[in-house]
Amino acid sequence: MNVSRPELRARARAKLGGNIFAANWLMALVAILIVSLIVSAVSFTGIGELILIGPLSFGLALIFLSLARGKESVDFGDLLKGFTDGGFVRLLLLGLLQNIFIILWYLLFIIPGIVKTYSYSMSFYLAIDHPDWDWKQCIDESRRIMDGNKWKLFVLDLSFIGWYIVGMLACGIGVLWVYPYNEAARAEFYQELTGGVVVEEKEAA
Repeated sequence: MNVSRPELRARARAKLGGNIFAANWLMALVAILIVSLIVSAVSFTGIGELILIGPLSFGLALIFLSLARGKESVDFGDLLKGFTDGGFVRLLLLGLLQNIFIILWYLLFIIPGIVKTYSYSMSFYLAIDHPDWDWKQCIDESRRIMDGNKWKLFVLDLSFIGWYIVGMLACGIGVLWVYPYNEAARAEFYQELTGGVVVEEKEAA
């Protein structure tokens, strides 16, 4: 992957509308808040969070990947695709088992946990592009394509630290606006990594 981090961030900003008060940026922020609120509301049950995290993660990934591929606006309906046409059971298993694996690696030590977090980081994007794959195929392919690329994604995430610091200085609430930017850049990273197609081409296929 030869595209620079500034270029990935520039693409992400453009897809979000160019500034933090653009419609797509604000709608993407609302989508993240909706998922966070749902997860927080069911987290006290334990099992509820484990059931929902996979389909909701799929929905968020779909929102940002769709923007990366040329969709003009955020569609909140995409958040529910993991419960309808995304394959609920496979996404439940993907979210559940991916989190279990990461926790187990963290139990060994922090560094292996971080490495595996990045190793599995493309699995929900892959679940979008390959609806016929099961959870294991998504994780295995994520591990394969991230081989040699984990450090690149880590540094891309690290490049947002200045934004997070500024967000913290703005009474902490400014951090919320950084999350959509970071996630949009990750979707661009996946696009570049896999040579993804634009939405229109995919729909026409």
